[in-house]
Amino acid sequence: MNKVISMTGRASAWQARVNGVRDRRYTIRYPFAADAELIDMESGKQLTGVTSDISLGGCFVCTSKSLPSNARARMRLTRKGESLDLLVVVRIVKPRVGLGIEFFDLEPPNDRILTNWIDALQRSR
Repeated sequence: MNKVISMTGRASAWQARVNGVRDRRYTIRYPFAADAELIDMESGKQLTGVTSDISLGGCFVCTSKSLPSNARARMRLTRKGESLDLLVVVRIVKPRVGLGIEFFDLEPPNDRILTNWIDALQRSR
């Protein structure tokens, strides 16, 4: 191994963790489309969008509007007449593209709905 390529300007894994950015996801994400409605718990700002993927730990919501990183929000996902209500944290903000969302405080029956959606996605692979 005498050829080493250095990539200057990239943050190391240690730097990424120090800055609060995860270097990997904890669960597999599956392509998934559901209508999303978010309400920022601090400002009351509301926005809508559509998910592009989902996992047991979060999803990505495609929306032209934005919330700040680390904003806490209430979110409702609706798909085929079924709704899922969650408390979430905005982890990634891609202006005019969408938001990376982490789920937290998932209570029954919402946990069963999410699990059923993920199970159906796993079976359809």
